[in-house]
Amino acid sequence: MTIMLHLRQLTYTAAVMVLSAGLFGFNVWAADPVSDSGAIHPGITIEEAVLMALENNRALHIQRFEPDIRETFHEQEKALFDPEISFEVWTGRERYENDGLFGSGTATSSGADASVSGLLPTGTRLEAELSTQRSDRQERARPYETRLGFTATQALLQGRGVAVNMASVHQASIDTSMSRYELAGFAQSLVADVEVTYWEYVLARRQVEIVKASLKLAEQQLEETTQRVRVGGIAETELAAARAEVALRREALINAESRVENIKTRITRFIAPSRLVSGNRDITPESRPEVPPDPLEDLSDHVAVAMQMRPDLAQAKLMADRRDLEIVKTKNGLLPKMNVFIRLGKSGYADSFSGSARDMDGDAYDAYAGIEISRSVSNQAADARHRRALLHNRQQETAITNLEDLIREDVELAYIEVRRALQQVSATESTRTFQEEKLRAETAKFRVGKSTALLVAQAQRDLLESQVSEVEAITSYLNARIRFYLAEGSLLKRRGIDTDSY
Repeated sequence: MTIMLHLRQLTYTAAVMVLSAGLFGFNVWAADPVSDSGAIHPGITIEEAVLMALENNRALHIQRFEPDIRETFHEQEKALFDPEISFEVWTGRERYENDGLFGSGTATSSGADASVSGLLPTGTRLEAELSTQRSDRQERARPYETRLGFTATQALLQGRGVAVNMASVHQASIDTSMSRYELAGFAQSLVADVEVTYWEYVLARRQVEIVKASLKLAEQQLEETTQRVRVGGIAETELAAARAEVALRREALINAESRVENIKTRITRFIAPSRLVSGNRDITPESRPEVPPDPLEDLSDHVAVAMQMRPDLAQAKLMADRRDLEIVKTKNGLLPKMNVFIRLGKSGYADSFSGSARDMDGDAYDAYAGIEISRSVSNQAADARHRRALLHNRQQETAITNLEDLIREDVELAYIEVRRALQQVSATESTRTFQEEKLRAETAKFRVGKSTALLVAQAQRDLLESQVSEVEAITSYLNARIRFYLAEGSLLKRRGIDTDSY
């Protein structure tokens, strides 16, 4: 079953991306996160944080080089079939001895050679050559010679066929595709980290607000207790509990504010690393943690999606294809080398270069045909390479099966966690409601002298913990969904981010 994605168009810098506010699980307000000077504006939604991370994160920038680097290897392998042009000019002197009419002597010679050669995917090597030379040896009546030749060599065993000769090219192409899946996986993990950190930041700021409110309440309770002690309504010993509660709230506030600063540093590194050492990096999250209305589908549907979208599984399958190509290469390497060749040439001789070129219309020619055979005596190296390729192929097939099992486990565990987190949201909401009623009742009893400052402080503490737990539960549910989509491999698609650009 196809999981429907409700998307809206959103533009950020040079990229046009589509994001789904409903699937993020929050309400948003429009905000421009970055000024013309590059400073972070305080108000930022989670969509904007994700887009800024994809634009500015340096770790992602580093990873983006990898597909281009791999593509250079692909181009290098394809260049094996590019024609090669060569040109040579030479001159020299020799001393020779003849038993015939001319005896011995010295001669100078010079010449030039030009050739074009190339290898075809079928294993055929073609070469065309044009050469000319001049020699003043005594026995040569016409010192200039020009020759036009053609050579064709065809592999009959090792090196024969398109499949084996193109295997390295296909492997390099697979390596490029694998690097793109690796980049997509990296981008997906980055998006998950940004979203999780964003919600942690929202939670930390909310905890500060809750602790500040509880501190204010504790201070009010201390003031009320102090007044009642002064008028003799209660014993002075009641002040200790109220003062201790105020001290605890101040301690909690210090810790909560420190946690906000720590998380702010982490999210700044994700979205604007250049602002890390700057004091001007206030970030106000404008997305509110709310439970998304759309429930998860059946587990089997999500597992099927994971089998189609997990980048690591796609990489593993591509690696299996690469191993298959290696078997093709090593199996061909077991064969002996056997090449058949034909060499044809036409020559002309004269007293000048132009004359020798015209003389090629004459009767002088050369034609050869033959066969070349070679083989290693033991062939152990080729046999070892082939057996290793077969073992690697079997290993990769087993690895894919194991990875599929791990993916099913990842998705199921994440699915269970999402359902647990959703139930926890309802439970903490009920607990917080009960704790509010408990504090109201305890405060009312204290004001009529039927309770103590200690019990009121305990009720305040219980309410504080329930409020924090409720926000934690919502945040945990949102993060559980993020990790679930990460396990499913669909996080980028669900956020409307085009994976073809990674």
